[in-house]
Amino acid sequence: MKQTPLALSGAFLLASLPGSLLSGEANAQEKNESKRLNIIHIMTDDHAFQAISAYGHPLSQQAPTPNMDRLAREGIRFDRAYVENSLSTPSRACLMTGLYSHQNGQRTLGRGIDTTKVFVSELLQQGGYQTAMIGKWHMQCEPKGFDYFYVFRGQGEYYNPVLKSHLSDGKYLREEGYATNLVTKHAIDFLEQRDPDKPFCLYVHHKAPHRNWMPDIKYLDLYEDVTFPLPETFHDDYSGKGEAAREQLMTIDKDMTMIYDLKVEELDEEPTRARHPKSMLESGLARMDPETRAKWEAAYGPKNRAFLESGLEGEALLEWKFQRYVKDYLRVIRSVDDSVGEILDYLDSHGLADNTIVVYTSDQGFYMGEHGWFDKRFMYEESFRTPLIIRYPGGQAGKVSNAFIQNIDFAPTYLDVAGVNAPEEMSGLSLLPVIKKGGKEPCKWRKYMYYHYYDLPSEHNVLKHDGVSDKRYKLIHFYGGAEGDYSEFYDIRKDPTEMKNLYGEKRYKRRIARLQKQLDKFRTELAVDEY
Repeated sequence: MKQTPLALSGAFLLASLPGSLLSGEANAQEKNESKRLNIIHIMTDDHAFQAISAYGHPLSQQAPTPNMDRLAREGIRFDRAYVENSLSTPSRACLMTGLYSHQNGQRTLGRGIDTTKVFVSELLQQGGYQTAMIGKWHMQCEPKGFDYFYVFRGQGEYYNPVLKSHLSDGKYLREEGYATNLVTKHAIDFLEQRDPDKPFCLYVHHKAPHRNWMPDIKYLDLYEDVTFPLPETFHDDYSGKGEAAREQLMTIDKDMTMIYDLKVEELDEEPTRARHPKSMLESGLARMDPETRAKWEAAYGPKNRAFLESGLEGEALLEWKFQRYVKDYLRVIRSVDDSVGEILDYLDSHGLADNTIVVYTSDQGFYMGEHGWFDKRFMYEESFRTPLIIRYPGGQAGKVSNAFIQNIDFAPTYLDVAGVNAPEEMSGLSLLPVIKKGGKEPCKWRKYMYYHYYDLPSEHNVLKHDGVSDKRYKLIHFYGGAEGDYSEFYDIRKDPTEMKNLYGEKRYKRRIARLQKQLDKFRTELAVDEY
């Protein structure tokens, strides 16, 4: 068989690895590659579970996601999937290493990843898999363990972005098109070029729906006639909560920008306390070709002028901001859903669906107006929880799982799928026992979840905190603030929107003590070095 350039690249990389890294088990697997499952990991940036219609949230019922819903019908929807640190770069480091943030070094958005840690892509590559990373990488190190990659610079741009690839000699080159469509194109190009005699692991990482939510031109007017419901907690006054909730800088009211976020480019000065100047929107618009720019102006210009003439104030202005934000966010999601459909259709038409595990998730959750917020970071449910749907060949379909899942579990899961032994140091668990039971928890599965957020000082001014949760209760410890350390405790079953802090109430004394004991145990066993 004639090898493709990709196949030759993979063969060279495997041949160049030290022999001690290629186990006898991996060598044996190479003789029977066709029986090992392929892996596609589709991950968005800041995609709230509230915005996938398979989850049944009121918001998404008016903006359905049919292709993600198809994946849920054909696989398992996980309702208890969480992250270890609700922030983009740390989440990606957890994905690649199977380690907590303090173990892999990537605690914040900046530098930090410990590149001496082995990445799951390296282990899969050593085990005979072709590996590819497409889209948002967002770690300050080179993609390692990949035969094929096309990655954005930093966050990436929505229109005509620059990408670096395995062929570009380290240079970022401009590509014409919309970011979501380009990610899809390069993902399918990899599938076309791969060696069909070897299994593959493909990471499809979209920029969308990251701030500032710039939709594809064809969707600029989508949902324009829809009024989306305000969340129940939209007017939360944070009574009972501590300094972190009161001092954050992520409210739609005061911190979402009229120019950069809401795209009222006609304004000369920003009326909020924002850090995003007008030039940031202008730089994104400047990337457009004249035809695209004209279509953008035709869509936003009349609406912006009507808004400015209306003189909205107070509650009416706040609700206008919410509607503009949510509509743009969901328009961006629509393109991601299209992408999911393209990939699923490709698998069907090329006979790959029966031999490929497909995972859809986000790097964390996101606030869609809950507590009056956008962004993430907190251990409260909307940002702590992330969407997760897995379709497994031959597995049970249309199931809903309440098993406790965390993003450190992806790396050991993919190694398990590949038949490659996971390093003992990996903190995550393979999800295969859960998947093969149709989403049911095995007897010996985690009962508690540990979380730790470190990124302060930062743009949104969220206090550092760690915490522990079981399926009913959550204990959060905030530290490093001006008012000193403090804790919050919630009964998730009775108070799913986390409006009533129960810390200190006598009737919950034993439950608080139990979670505090478990939190202390996590800190000790994981060797957590700050809290």
